[in-house]
Amino acid sequence: FNNYFKVKPSVHLEHLANRVEKGLLDDKYYDYGNLCLLKLLGFSVRELSTIGKTQSPAANDTEAIEKYRDTLDRRTYQLNAASVKLTKEIKSIWNPNPNRPEAEKIRINADGQYLKVVVEDDLGVEIELDQRSEGFQWLVSFFVVFFAEAMDKHKNAILLLDEPGMSLHGLKQREFRSTISKLAEQNQTIYTTHSPFLVGPDELDLVRVVELKNREEGTKVHTTLSSSDPAGLLPLQEALGYDLAQSLFTQHKNLILEGLTDYWYLDATALLLREGKIVDLDPKISLVFANSAGKVVYYATILHAQNLKIAALLDSDAAGDQAAQQENLIHSVGNKNILRTKDFYSKVNKPEIEDLLRETLIVIAKNEFGTDVKAFADKNPTKPIIDIFSKEIKNFSKYKLAKAYVKWTKNNDHSQLTQEERDNWTKMIQTINKALK
Repeated sequence: FNNYFKVKPSVHLEHLANRVEKGLLDDKYYDYGNLCLLKLLGFSVRELSTIGKTQSPAANDTEAIEKYRDTLDRRTYQLNAASVKLTKEIKSIWNPNPNRPEAEKIRINADGQYLKVVVEDDLGVEIELDQRSEGFQWLVSFFVVFFAEAMDKHKNAILLLDEPGMSLHGLKQREFRSTISKLAEQNQTIYTTHSPFLVGPDELDLVRVVELKNREEGTKVHTTLSSSDPAGLLPLQEALGYDLAQSLFTQHKNLILEGLTDYWYLDATALLLREGKIVDLDPKISLVFANSAGKVVYYATILHAQNLKIAALLDSDAAGDQAAQQENLIHSVGNKNILRTKDFYSKVNKPEIEDLLRETLIVIAKNEFGTDVKAFADKNPTKPIIDIFSKEIKNFSKYKLAKAYVKWTKNNDHSQLTQEERDNWTKMIQTINKALK
């Protein structure tokens, strides 16, 4: 089965019957899909065409009227049964989104010489199949062909699919993978794909990497997840990356931070203040770091799309200012939930999160790097502490300092922080809790 076997939304039965009888199926791919549809219905093309041409018997011919009615009823029942079966299978994948009405029912109708496949939405409005998306048409055609072929000579056959579902949305492809598993219960199924959405992380034992390095060696199918060509493992890597990204959506409340060091400072300080019973950062809040201020908006947009509660904590430097002014971030988070370090420490021009621990970090930096910057810092109280460290300490590293602070918190309690630091952090944590309440 490939992308060319499509079911036409409208079939002229007489024309198709004549082409079948004369062997003139030029448009074989479309005709094949339509013939499978008729096979699924349990009618030959000529039989349905003849029914469509049959005139209603005379009113006084009771026997003929009853026979004609039985014929029409049989056609109606079989069309309805096929419609219900197709609708059920389509719904198992094409799950309606409550916020965006999707197709609800597939209807197969016979009207004179025309056999029509229409889609009825949740409002009861019918449109022809070809007016729906390419992916939806592909799904309907796939099930029509598969069910028809599996009815007789292909029952218990091996099913080979080449790049199935490429016209489907990525998430629909993931759902279609479960359908392939259902098909495999009756027909052993092998399919090729370049799509990470058709590779299940929970089905890696079923995956084989296929590669063709050169014509002389031919195609190789690896029994292990290895490949001499990195591109061969790309779908697996992408599938793993997607699943890892989904871990972002496990918590209802999310605070987005600029970077990893911000995460370390907030997590370690919150633990100190919790153990000191000063303030408790809501344990249901997930701390998400974006690796840079510019990427905060991307994380916020994705989390907002999942209808999760979001707040963002940004430094008050140039990068933080630029991120805070982005319309997409304001739309996703809201002005009230964009928190700035200057809201909690105003003595420094453009303060960063490290400035909320200014005095403590000066002590830690002296022990870690062997340089005492306190005198210089006291003379420049409005200068960000990171700028002071970068200027005064040779080979200074923000990451090394943050790690040293985390280590320091394990051997000290909240009382070792200055009163001003405790007050500022208490205010910030209370604000975070309120923003994500």
